[in-house]
Amino acid sequence: MPSPFPGMNPYLEHPEVWPGIHHWLIIELARSLSPQLRPKYRVGVEVRMYETIGEESLLVGIPDLTVKGSQVTTKQPMTNVAVAEAPTQPQTVQVPVPETIKQGYLEVREVATKEVVTAIEILSPINKRSGEGRKQYESKRNKVLGSFTHLVEIDLLRKGQPMPVYHSNIETHYRILVSRGDRRPQADLYGFNLPDLIPSFPLPLKSGDTEPLVDLQLLLSNIYDQASYDLLIDYNEEPLPQLSEDDRVWVNTWLTERELRTRRVSQSRHSGT
Repeated sequence: MPSPFPGMNPYLEHPEVWPGIHHWLIIELARSLSPQLRPKYRVGVEVRMYETIGEESLLVGIPDLTVKGSQVTTKQPMTNVAVAEAPTQPQTVQVPVPETIKQGYLEVREVATKEVVTAIEILSPINKRSGEGRKQYESKRNKVLGSFTHLVEIDLLRKGQPMPVYHSNIETHYRILVSRGDRRPQADLYGFNLPDLIPSFPLPLKSGDTEPLVDLQLLLSNIYDQASYDLLIDYNEEPLPQLSEDDRVWVNTWLTERELRTRRVSQSRHSGT
């Protein structure tokens, strides 16, 4: 069954679902592009690793106030009766746990020279929130933007801080940046919202070469079907991250008309209370 949404499916952004979507999309992009680019180019799946201590998760479970036990002691009257002190009750907290996060990306290399012609990045939540993951990604991004390598940066996540671009008044849910090495600092920014089709774009290559059209909409629809995400997603529930009020109304109407939502989600869930 294909995805029921005309563009991006917001349910695929769920924190527990997105890692699988990211992996699938990297593989399917490589599978789709490889036969169109050979024999001059090779599409390689690469892996970047981040060492983190879960900066965002540490915000949960830390007490607002730590009350230290009194260090003042008082003399107790002598007695033959043994009195047990009240045991101190522990509080459940969370501690920083080092974690290695692996993130895939694609490199299009010219076979003859082994030169990286195009880097294709699909952003993850760790890239869009403050912390080591964003710092490392921005460092790599800046190196690419300072070279002649083309950059394709795909952002299919509503939550988080978008990657910086200048002289743009586009504020949309999702973005695709196509930055050609020979045109910088100018670049093409495709902005689109939840009800919109995901725009197709040409994959930048060396001058004079035929550039294949990347159809993310088709790839995501096929992934949804092949991986049976329809068996995982309950459309009676609200997606995470939460939608704005206008988008919530649109999603409710869209799903109800297609008989994928059979009951109205309670107002308490809408308000997040």
